[in-house]
Amino acid sequence: MHPPRRGASSETGGRGAQVGDLVLGAFALMLIIEGLLPFLSPAAWRELFERATRMTDGQIRFIGLSSILAGLLLLAIWQ
Repeated sequence: MHPPRRGASSETGGRGAQVGDLVLGAFALMLIIEGLLPFLSPAAWRELFERATRMTDGQIRFIGLSSILAGLLLLAIWQ
C-alpha cells in the first residue's frame, strides 16, 4: 500500500484520490500509446487515417466495440 498523500484522509476522500490518480495514469498511458505511431511513422499514420475516413459507420463501430471488449477483458484479467 502507498502511504496517504498529503491532504487525503483515509476516512474522507482518500479512496477518491487513489481512483483519480488511477484514471489520470490510465489516460496518460493512452495518450502515450496513441502518440507512438504518428511520432515514429507519420506517413503510415497518415495512410491509416485516410483509410479510416473511407470506412463505413458499421466498420468503425465494429472497431470501437472490439476495442471496448478488449479493454474490458484486460481490466478483468488485471483485477
